[in-house]
Amino acid sequence: MLDLLVIGAGLSGLLAGVAARQAGARVRVLATGAGATHWHAGTVDLLGYLPGKRAPVMQPFAAMPALFDARPRHPYALVGDARLRASLSWFSTLTASLGLAYEGAGSEDAALLLPSAAGAARPVYLAPRAQLAGDMRDERPYLIAGFHALRDFYPQLIAENLRKQGFNARAVFLPIESITGRSDFSPVHLAQALDAPEVVTRLAAALRPWVRPGQRVGLPAILGLERHQQTWAMLQALLDAPVFEIPTLPPSVPGLRLFNHLRQRVHLDLGMTVSDFAAENGRIEWVSSRSSARPVKHRARAYLLATGGILGGGFVSDASGHVWERIFDLPLTLPQQRSQWFHNDFLSPQGHPIFLGGVSAGADLRPVDANQRRIYENLWVAGNLLDGAASIAERSREGIAIATAYAAVQHWLEAL
Repeated sequence: MLDLLVIGAGLSGLLAGVAARQAGARVRVLATGAGATHWHAGTVDLLGYLPGKRAPVMQPFAAMPALFDARPRHPYALVGDARLRASLSWFSTLTASLGLAYEGAGSEDAALLLPSAAGAARPVYLAPRAQLAGDMRDERPYLIAGFHALRDFYPQLIAENLRKQGFNARAVFLPIESITGRSDFSPVHLAQALDAPEVVTRLAAALRPWVRPGQRVGLPAILGLERHQQTWAMLQALLDAPVFEIPTLPPSVPGLRLFNHLRQRVHLDLGMTVSDFAAENGRIEWVSSRSSARPVKHRARAYLLATGGILGGGFVSDASGHVWERIFDLPLTLPQQRSQWFHNDFLSPQGHPIFLGGVSAGADLRPVDANQRRIYENLWVAGNLLDGAASIAERSREGIAIATAYAAVQHWLEAL
């Protein structure tokens, strides 16, 4: 029998599986498909904005008291300061051991400011090394390089917006033939092509005439998929200039890299939609997943739910706006009418109510009902299905995923 069955293959589910396996547990991760890693920038947002505020948070830990005043049940408050810091340190150590090192601003309580695909500033806590040279706290001039045929990455737009923010920035278009002869491609195809050293050499030859002394070179996030670290290091050496990636619209190459590295450390079964369960005496006995032939029962001593919220498919709704958690029917703190889901201001810094609610959990990250009574003894929850955070508006999604996955596994181990 398994020690722990994790349901969900987003960042929280994969990290929970890895943490449990590191502790020696027999663990398996089930999911319908890959999670949000394929859609985000591959960075770790800890706390980019406080509720109701539009100025970026540059010292996330110093801002936590203000966050908890506004969001008393925030997942970070459940996790606690010590475990939050420990989870981020564990994540950095883990990714370094995987050959995909993540780093921050050089101070434990400082954020990076990285340019987005529109040239806007993104407050980020941890980023892959290949994104660090783009930090907007640095005054070095930018050269933003793109390709005429590449959709969704416009170097002139990025450079123009950087100039409006006071930076010396210029743009250049390169021939796509320096990477591929395909007429139909995506950033993923380009990243796969750049795993080959001879293609990196061609790209460097096309780019080198445009690079001026003292410039840092920004490219779309295409610098290799399986050999990313080698590709990035080789291009920097050939150009003799700092090179950094700017994440593009999905599919996210940095997110795919992270997903591919994490799945190597855990037993992951995709295409397994968990749809039923049985419980007895307050404990889950088994869950059942649909397959092409017949339902399959999975038994474990403990279960960890990390299916995400309304965006991740962990919650579903009907035409009236009634929302429910789709596997265990856990109670939700969500508005149950569509008219109450969203603010009139789409970009409201408060975040939308449909994203703020979710599953309530106790301090040990086991789900509780409205009276704070534990629902199942052997079920833990992690990630963005938890209530108390407007993670999109706050820019806290990855921080919540890492912190709650790590803490939930630690609480499970303590309960053994």
